Amino acid sequence: MTDSRIKWIAGSLVALVLAYAWIDGGEEPLRPIAEPVSLPEAKQ
Repeated sequence: MTDSRIKWIAGSLVALVLAYAWIDGGEEPLRPIAEPVSLPEAKQ
């Protein structure tokens, strides 16, 4: 395989992943945080 063919295949895979992420993005809402999280005390 030539170097340019590898670049075309890698570029196509990246484009497919980006297209999938663009189409699927935001379809499933994030779940709300049900409980507050305690933070450690800040040392001064």
